[in-house]
Amino acid sequence: MTADRSLIARLAAHESWAKTTDPSARTEPARRALLDRFERQVDPDGVLPPEERARRAGHARKAYFARLALRSAQARRKKPAVGDGNGPPDEDQPQ
Repeated sequence: MTADRSLIARLAAHESWAKTTDPSARTEPARRALLDRFERQVDPDGVLPPEERARRAGHARKAYFARLALRSAQARRKKPAVGDGNGPPDEDQPQ
């Protein structure tokens, strides 16, 4: 049942994006909210000049995504490979 819900949601998302004429406009509010988050993080009181706030927010954003990449790499190293243990998993074998 959970697998069906996931597939139904994926299908609905693809259908929705197929009907979207301007994907950038559709995702603009989310992008703006993410950038605002980093600006609030580096200047919670709003006292910095806009240029300095933007510079710091850019570095905070880069640090956030670098941290995500690090955690992802660490998680992949911990995850055991599926297979016989003597190499990468066989692509022909179901996982």
